[in-house]
Amino acid sequence: MKKKVAFYTLGCKLNFSETSTIARNLTDEGFVRVDFSEYADMYVINTCSVTDNADKRFKTIVKQAQKVNPDAFVAAIGCYAQLKPEDLAAVDGVDLVLGATEKFNIADYVNDLSKNDYGEVHSCEIEEADFYVGSYAIGDRTRAFLKVQDGCDYKCTYCTIPLARGISRSDSLQNVLKNAKEISEQDIKEIVLTGVNIGDYGKGEFGNKKHDHTFLDLVKALDTVEGIHRLRISSIEPNLLKNETIEFVADSNSFVPHFHIPLQSGSDEILKLMRRRYLTDLYVNRVNKIKEVMPHACIGVDVIVGFPGETEEHFLTTYNFLNELDISYLHVFTYSERDNTLAAEMEGVVPKKVRSKRSKMLRGLSVKKRRAFYEGQLGTTRTVLFESENKEGYIHGFTENYVKVKFPWDPSLSNTLQEVKLTEIAEDGLVRCTILESVRASV
Repeated sequence: MKKKVAFYTLGCKLNFSETSTIARNLTDEGFVRVDFSEYADMYVINTCSVTDNADKRFKTIVKQAQKVNPDAFVAAIGCYAQLKPEDLAAVDGVDLVLGATEKFNIADYVNDLSKNDYGEVHSCEIEEADFYVGSYAIGDRTRAFLKVQDGCDYKCTYCTIPLARGISRSDSLQNVLKNAKEISEQDIKEIVLTGVNIGDYGKGEFGNKKHDHTFLDLVKALDTVEGIHRLRISSIEPNLLKNETIEFVADSNSFVPHFHIPLQSGSDEILKLMRRRYLTDLYVNRVNKIKEVMPHACIGVDVIVGFPGETEEHFLTTYNFLNELDISYLHVFTYSERDNTLAAEMEGVVPKKVRSKRSKMLRGLSVKKRRAFYEGQLGTTRTVLFESENKEGYIHGFTENYVKVKFPWDPSLSNTLQEVKLTEIAEDGLVRCTILESVRASV
């Protein structure tokens, strides 16, 4: 009987891409992948350490696995497994913890799947995480997450990612193009580029610190791959998003007008405390450039509230900055102290109730921004990539500029690109549409 393995992924698109690659490796070793809710001989949890909540969820997920099969072998991998391996190993039911380099060799550690009295740890010093492992994830057969870069050389005072993933390093351009071609041959319509700091692409491509290629080189090369209908750039630092890249995307064959650009604070004082590599003037310039060449572009923003030293005045500066900026939505993160970061030792700690209040205010602003963006798109003709799930009688999808639409359920639309007219905003905030006669067929 083949052993069954199930996966649970916490955190970012990068984690999802790596989970998929590790799952394919185990399948090649004879395992059968099943859903995490099903009976399995081994459960693998890919952990995250960006937020405090992701840490806490780990124990709950282990218990979920144990309810289905109390005798199952449980393995922890990912960022939290690298940062605090002994903590995870001490969780009841955990048998194996693998760090940043070992996770891709999980098959070497799971020969007989015998339960351990205490979690076995195999974790490297993060300086040893200096090699690159390519990966990609295919989710609902409409889009794929393609990893192009890993690690980060930035020293933001609140962030543990360099401690969890190591130095900045990149996949070779040749391998990225090979993976993109493999994805396109599986009838996947959209590829999302992902990494820790993808704008730094090219550094460490062949084991050295210099850039053999740039992010713009990558974008230009991917735009020539046949069979890819859409390419989407995930989060990219504003100082690494160059005007040349923005201009290329505006006229490209496949790249869509959607950017997600971390801001973190609208106060220059707080940005300096965070050791970000830009100030608000540069951020405004990037947004203005995008809107100049792509007025219909969607722009998402990451922002952190409650950073040490953030006064009410600093927060209102951020709120007003975002309110006046021509952006489309926010991802709001409430600051939480992380071990071994400079920010955790800073003065001016913001009370958690204040952090929560500020987070709520910015989430409300995000709702208003998204609504305004959607209203501005009504009456326009866009292309929608429809997904495959029946959600209460509707099929959902996204336009090229990231407007989420709904249409009465029709299974024949799944994983197809359709030209639509955006007509109205529904009660749930999604946009209704009508499908036009001109259809880009699924090919």
